[in-house]
Amino acid sequence: MSKSEKKELDIIIQRKKDGIYIPLKRNVQAKNVSTFLEYVNLVHNSLPELNFDEIDIKTKFLGFEFDAPLIIDAMTGGTPEAEKINGRLGKLAEKCNIPMGLGSQRAGLRSDILKGTYSIARKNAPNAFLIANIGGAQLSNGMKFEDVARIIEMIDANALAIHLNPLQELIQPEGEPKYKGILQRIREISDKISIPVIIKETGAGISSDVAMRLESTKISALNVSGAGGTSWAGVEKIRAEMQRNENKESLGDLFWDWGIPTAQSILEVRSVSKIPIIASGGLRNGLEIVKCMVIGANTSAMAFPFLKAAIRSERYLFVFFNKIIGEIKSTMFLIGAPRISDLSKSRYILTNELAERVKK
Repeated sequence: MSKSEKKELDIIIQRKKDGIYIPLKRNVQAKNVSTFLEYVNLVHNSLPELNFDEIDIKTKFLGFEFDAPLIIDAMTGGTPEAEKINGRLGKLAEKCNIPMGLGSQRAGLRSDILKGTYSIARKNAPNAFLIANIGGAQLSNGMKFEDVARIIEMIDANALAIHLNPLQELIQPEGEPKYKGILQRIREISDKISIPVIIKETGAGISSDVAMRLESTKISALNVSGAGGTSWAGVEKIRAEMQRNENKESLGDLFWDWGIPTAQSILEVRSVSKIPIIASGGLRNGLEIVKCMVIGANTSAMAFPFLKAAIRSERYLFVFFNKIIGEIKSTMFLIGAPRISDLSKSRYILTNELAERVKK
């Protein structure tokens, strides 16, 4: 490895480490924007005609059946600290039969040692549905298909997520805000590989316009990852501050709350597209998960809450998961929905700013 290659790898490792510890130790949640899920009101059913223990939350998604409508969303990898986290998350995915996404795997292409921080998930979850992950900016910047294939092979992936993070790339001190030609690359990848391709935002949401443009591809799902949760502009703002990059720091402050709120993004995408939707972006409990599915999502995903639980202990991770499952079932009981498939038929009322935006 040349000096320049080693320097680049060291930068990636530090960035991955920052991506774990800044959200955990600094408040980088949205400041003045929310998910808008507080403006989605489910209708209470005082005659539910079902018993709580009969509620079935098994979910069919991308041709597979899972035990809950919840995905462990892409978080980390590429730094030694990530190996323990991904190992614990892999055990949860395996035991509880839910999908798991890995963080961007570019670092694993650069180093066999770092490759293990991702492959530990497959080691601990030999039968689970694992989602490989690569950035749209890297595809636009010329990443070869052979490298995409290596990323899939790295974890014997069942699906590939291409994450779109133009906001983060713009503010990141080492960012690559190069997205010209990205739609064509997505089209090529989704044409060429045999596993499902998921397009995933990273906290700024997907609009109806973008969803319509993606209809021309063979992608299998959209992960909206709306605004209202962790601000990756905020994370990169803090990293820029640490590196004394005043211009990037200023941009991070300016665009901290940039994006489409999660609930609005789901409604926008569902209004124009039949592509399956993964709801994510600031989800913190089972009630919010059910709200997302009532207004149009097919399943849901969480990252930050799983990260907080996994870093604490393996036992606490399972405790947290069971808490979320209890909240999902409780919400379904209160609206009289015995199965996940019934959620799309459940009543809801939109209020305040979300109702106004939907009217437009």
